[in-house]
Amino acid sequence: MAKLRPFLQLYRRHFWRLLLGILLAIITLLASTGLLTLSGWFLAASSLAGSAGLYSFNYMLPAAGVRGAAIIRTAARYFERLVSHDGTFRVLQHLRVFTFRRLLPLAPAGLAVFRQGDLLNRFVADVDTLDHLYLRVISPFLGAVAVIIVVTLGLSWLDVTLALTLGSMMLFTLLLLPPLFYRAGRPAGETITTQRAYYRLQLTRWLQAQAELSLYGGLESSRRQLDESEQRWQQAQSRQASLAGLSQALLLLISGITVTLMLWLSAGGVGEWPQPGALIALFVFCSLAAFEALAPVSAAFLHLGQVFSSADRVSQIINARSGVQFPDGPGDPAPQVGALELKQVTFTYPNGLSPALHRLSLKVAPGETVALLGPTGCGKTTLLQLLTRAWDPQEGEIWLQGRPLTQWREPALRAAISVVSQRVHLFNQTLRDNLLLAAPGSSDAELAAVLKQVGLETLLTTSEGLNAWLGEGGRQLSGGELRRLAIARALLHDAPIMLLDEPTEGLDAETEQHILTLLARVTAHKTVIMVTHRLQGLDKVDRICVMDQGEIIEQGNHRELISKGGRYWHFQQRFTL
Repeated sequence: MAKLRPFLQLYRRHFWRLLLGILLAIITLLASTGLLTLSGWFLAASSLAGSAGLYSFNYMLPAAGVRGAAIIRTAARYFERLVSHDGTFRVLQHLRVFTFRRLLPLAPAGLAVFRQGDLLNRFVADVDTLDHLYLRVISPFLGAVAVIIVVTLGLSWLDVTLALTLGSMMLFTLLLLPPLFYRAGRPAGETITTQRAYYRLQLTRWLQAQAELSLYGGLESSRRQLDESEQRWQQAQSRQASLAGLSQALLLLISGITVTLMLWLSAGGVGEWPQPGALIALFVFCSLAAFEALAPVSAAFLHLGQVFSSADRVSQIINARSGVQFPDGPGDPAPQVGALELKQVTFTYPNGLSPALHRLSLKVAPGETVALLGPTGCGKTTLLQLLTRAWDPQEGEIWLQGRPLTQWREPALRAAISVVSQRVHLFNQTLRDNLLLAAPGSSDAELAAVLKQVGLETLLTTSEGLNAWLGEGGRQLSGGELRRLAIARALLHDAPIMLLDEPTEGLDAETEQHILTLLARVTAHKTVIMVTHRLQGLDKVDRICVMDQGEIIEQGNHRELISKGGRYWHFQQRFTL
């Protein structure tokens, strides 16, 4: 149960809603039990009264009771489903937010141990599995306990021995079947959880690697492994289904034995009535109806193995520690100038064979624009990630405004840096929501102004304006528009340092020129570090740093590097050819 404690604590937020769902479930079960019990007794009593007792037998009151129980059962069932599922969905919503809040600070260093497909499966499928805890375990179990208590107390008014007999059989069933089938179904449940995750991970990799597998002749063997994984998953599901059938068979057997026992005992007399008559039907039908409350319980505990396994997998994310720890304490004011310095920085990725950066030193003055140039894999993007403390270097230090980067608290560091990544995320939301990510307190006038500043004023010409829907189901943006949207977010963030990762990647020459001109205009008073492997516009930056194998091999402005005839000059020669 320790694994479930963090998730059970989330139920406190919706305690009254979930409690109402359980009470409605209990009312539904009691109304169903009362309906069958009263109907059985009413039909038997009416038959025994016959036509001779037509005027002496009070059939109005039992008939009203039957109708009332039917109406209560229908209404309670409807509202129970409504309240219980609403409460469950709210718990799942908060669970996803809770998990994502724990997940986000781990990126990227703390998530390196998780594969992307496995991480998605934990966040979606395993979190969804946790809804079994309330709907299939807690609510049915408490409902069954309530039915046992109420039925035993209610029948004791007629016959204590018969009431205790029925209550004891039901309690014995409730205490026997759930633990028995939990233990029997736990291996299958754990296998289902792990094989489901493994299968989806394999499927994702198989779909993504179609070209490579076809090229190297591994498509058939990879598909065979995928089929074998699916078969193991299906076999585990088959075992769980067989156990579910066995649990229902045992419940039916115990129910039949109990009904037969109640029929035999009640035939000898019920309480003060040596000739029980219709009371026999009352006890028999009450036994049948009461055992229906136990039907979901035994099968529900079969899924508890899946719940525990999913909770364990989600807990691995929740309890994981980030590879980067920020200091606690009073908040620091955000840096006002973008003075950066890297001192003999060396960094190697986990399981990396060689350093991504090796004893790299770089000093960037406030307001300076520096371009990092070099082949793919030379450490350009790694340098940007170290500046944002996505990773920490194994050797050396990074200083920001005269202080080591590790001494800045996270809010101050985030306020000091704006990042325009190579891959711009467009969320399926309104234009306003896509901009407010960078500055939640911005007014509509500020949003409109920054859109005009980056050349996206055409997005405001529609009737919806800032309420225009972007992404799926709305307007799609071109590559140039996405880059401008990213720059607009960076401007709204208004940080003294701007990090640009391939801002013109994948753009045509005309759009590239527009983006570079825009960047030069809007970053005139900011410290800018731009990663690029394209030479367009580098003659206008303050300094160019040419990197190779994690080191800066030459640096200077455009004219200085051309005059040296080094690596940058060779790049220019290839570019002009």
